[in-house]
Amino acid sequence: MTRPRLTAVTPVSDYALEVCFADGSGGIVSLKDSVFSLPGLAPLRDPEAFSAAVLGEYGWEAEWPRFDIQIGADTLFADMLDQHSQTPADRFTAWRIRNGLSLAAAGRELGVTVRTVSAYGSGARPIPRTVELACIGWEEEQRRKSA
Repeated sequence: MTRPRLTAVTPVSDYALEVCFADGSGGIVSLKDSVFSLPGLAPLRDPEAFSAAVLGEYGWEAEWPRFDIQIGADTLFADMLDQHSQTPADRFTAWRIRNGLSLAAAGRELGVTVRTVSAYGSGARPIPRTVELACIGWEEEQRRKSA
């Protein structure tokens, strides 16, 4: 999987962005929870300020130039998958992207091969419940380490 790159960013209602990616994928990404919980995004709580979102110069982020706030394309892609995922493969891919894990790094962390990680992400192989739980536990462990 290549790094996601944006081709369009359009603010829509209720603190959401409609995003389009270079691979042809896209959708609506709600940022409401982040805007109201993360101090760094506090300036965007004003609906007029939020609606000033634009596509970053090279497509690597959505940005609000007035406030020097950027949200990376990879974060928006992971949030889009997370919010709209219908399959275990989508949720697994969102977990991997959200945590910045390459196929090899995810394999090392889960104790499986790169090929297995790829198969989980593509849906070619069902994701065992033990792996789903391992992903949840791994993320919690990372959260505790950084707290």
